[in-house]
Amino acid sequence: QVQLVESGGGAVQAGGSLRLSCAASRYPVNNYCMGWFRQAPGNEREGVAVISPRGSSTRYADSVKGRFTISRDNTKNTLYLQMSSLKPEDTAMYYCAAQRAPCAVVLAGTYFRYWGQGTQVTVSS
Repeated sequence: QVQLVESGGGAVQAGGSLRLSCAASRYPVNNYCMGWFRQAPGNEREGVAVISPRGSSTRYADSVKGRFTISRDNTKNTLYLQMSSLKPEDTAMYYCAAQRAPCAVVLAGTYFRYWGQGTQVTVSS
């Protein structure tokens, strides 16, 4: 099965930027929808952004529109999340997820079968 490993998390001040990466292994992911999800302590998991297998379609949570950009490089088997203008409320564990095609670009975590272990993002005010 596909294995996913996130990296790039860390601590940043409000207004700063981070780029998360998700490296996939064992299988090429060029026929998988992929996405980023996050979960803060005491909160439910939230869909952040999702992208279609070829990158032609994306979907974002309203809370991150205009600030976050999801992208992928299928030649590197890697998914990215560029986060800018970070806010304290963006603090969470961020998870990468994948679902094999045929797939839909949806922000529902229950739709995705494969998950990484997560990378922590902490934004201080």
